[in-house]
Amino acid sequence: MKPMRIALLGAGTVASGVVRVLRRNQDELCRRAGRGIEVVAVAARNAQKARRSIGDDLALTDDFRGLATRDDVDIVAELMGGIEPARELVLAAIQAGKHVVTANKALLALHGNEIFAAAQASGVMVAFEAAVAGGIPIIKALREGLAANRIEWVAGIINGTTNFILSSMRDRGVDFATALAEAQRLGYAEADPGFDIDGVDAAHKITLLCAIAFGVPVQFARAHVQGIRDLDTADIRYAEQLGYRIKLLAMTRRSEQGIELRVHPTLIPATRLVANVEGAMNAVVVQGDAVGPALFYGKGAGSEPTASSVIADLVDITRLHTADPGHRVPHLAFQPGALADTPILDMPLVRTSYYLRIRVRDEVGVLAEITRILADCGMSIDALLQRPSADHDEHTDVILLTHETLEQRMDEALARIQGLDTVLAPVVRLRKEELR
Repeated sequence: MKPMRIALLGAGTVASGVVRVLRRNQDELCRRAGRGIEVVAVAARNAQKARRSIGDDLALTDDFRGLATRDDVDIVAELMGGIEPARELVLAAIQAGKHVVTANKALLALHGNEIFAAAQASGVMVAFEAAVAGGIPIIKALREGLAANRIEWVAGIINGTTNFILSSMRDRGVDFATALAEAQRLGYAEADPGFDIDGVDAAHKITLLCAIAFGVPVQFARAHVQGIRDLDTADIRYAEQLGYRIKLLAMTRRSEQGIELRVHPTLIPATRLVANVEGAMNAVVVQGDAVGPALFYGKGAGSEPTASSVIADLVDITRLHTADPGHRVPHLAFQPGALADTPILDMPLVRTSYYLRIRVRDEVGVLAEITRILADCGMSIDALLQRPSADHDEHTDVILLTHETLEQRMDEALARIQGLDTVLAPVVRLRKEELR
């Protein structure tokens, strides 16, 4: 049987990994897929750089659209990143009847609905395992392995850059700027790290997991996104004293009112496995009604870990290439006509618990006044610390953990607390998740 013919759009880190792994494991892949998988050509802007990346024996072109629509190509692997021209090229490939594999989470988070609809109309597949958590097969697990379950929530540490920074801040006691500089020196963070440290990358990924877990359209614009740029080492230290670790958590959860979709720094109990994911590693926890909690852990980035997921998609498409389109696994796990219109909740309607750090004058009655405001707003306290300020003898830090409440109630309480003349600095508010 003739091999499946692959066009690579892009010749960077992931593409070079795909070429290496395909060459190294070709016999094994052929046994798994039932036929060979071979790259027929690579599109690259810089031929000299591409040669260093992928070798001298593959055909190179700078005509991306021409390669994406070529008659002798079965699958187009879009590995170039960015929104345009990636979106245009993917849609052109689909219109030309090509299956598509992509690692581009930003593209799918923003334009996935359009791309999946075009693929459905053309009877082709779009596979994107590598778009979330690198080498961890979380897309396939949610879409197929956990298909028997009603998914209750998905929570993940799915950005290695921020996890490396937070691990450094906790282990070495350094501030954010120092940890970021180290991450950049070691290659974990880009020269412009905003996409990672501001939570956007994690939000793209959890948006896709949300759609697959709950059978809703992709809705990145509805996600609440908060990064770690303003996180203080004092809060990491206080969280540790209370038995928690702070992680940039991507969370999506089903409730009676709708679906939560959010990314923010979060206190997680140190006894949870996911709280002990360190360095640049990723982990995703899925809570299903039948299976209970399932943890997926591994490398979230890198040439060959990401290539592992890309090639797994190539194998899946090769196996299903001749299948009737109506009998293939749907792109978002649920049949296209059965996607729900369940709303994504605004943050004021989200229920969670909180960590508060309040810098106050060290006077009698201050704590009583704060707890009275919380009680008036329908909140109760789970734990409390009081620590002298490091830079002033007459100031103290009051650290509170609350029980679960609506975010809008916390907003009201914080507005009142911030207005007290005994409160000397902006109140630090972090969310807390027990992940039971």
